[in-house]
Amino acid sequence: MLPIRRDLKFKLPRDRMRDWNAAGLHVSQFFNTLSIFFPSGERFFIESVRNYRERITDPVLQQEVKDFMRQEGAHGMVHTQFNDRLKAQGIQVDRIEEQTRKILARIRGIMPRTFTLGQTAAAEHMTAIMAHSFFHRREVMEDADPRIRAMYAWHAVEEIEHKAVAYDVLTKVAKAGYFMRVLTMLYVSLLFPLHTFLIMSHMLKVDGFSWGQRAKIWVRGLWWLYKPGGLYLPVMGHYFEYYKP
Repeated sequence: MLPIRRDLKFKLPRDRMRDWNAAGLHVSQFFNTLSIFFPSGERFFIESVRNYRERITDPVLQQEVKDFMRQEGAHGMVHTQFNDRLKAQGIQVDRIEEQTRKILARIRGIMPRTFTLGQTAAAEHMTAIMAHSFFHRREVMEDADPRIRAMYAWHAVEEIEHKAVAYDVLTKVAKAGYFMRVLTMLYVSLLFPLHTFLIMSHMLKVDGFSWGQRAKIWVRGLWWLYKPGGLYLPVMGHYFEYYKP
């Protein structure tokens, strides 16, 4: 059974939302982009798991699904507050969220429920890996605004707590096979970075950076993410474990 939802009150800042992490603008805006995703994404995850809730007979898994939905709902509410701060500083949060909702609604309308549940399980696996990485790599948030660092630490803890719930529903209740599991992971692995980079590009334009300045920020950001010892390469082993039969 997962712990009871933590209704923490974060006194989020109303200024400096674009450079709250002293590690660099590329780091702040990367996490800001993730935050814009979360409200729509959490609702999508909840709905994908709820589609199978009535078919769950295991009381332990039933309770885990209930706690999963509570935690994800809390994440969406807190990140909506965070996104309101971004909106006040010129980021077109409403437009981005509306586009995200349309994309997710289109997927729900076209693809079978096992596919959307597979997406959820894949996304939960990836976010849990990132959450583990943040705790092992303290330098990522070491020089961040303590209020925002606390918010992301809380979110990361709960992602680690419920990281297996959607996967268990996918494999034990929906009875999805290996092909569906791999297909949805590949889909998420390709589309998520693409969508992230498009939103970050918008953010940098809103900040008023020239093309040359944006190029330098992009180079720093991509090096930070993908360099040897960067954010992603050290955890790639955990990522590829998802592909084991």
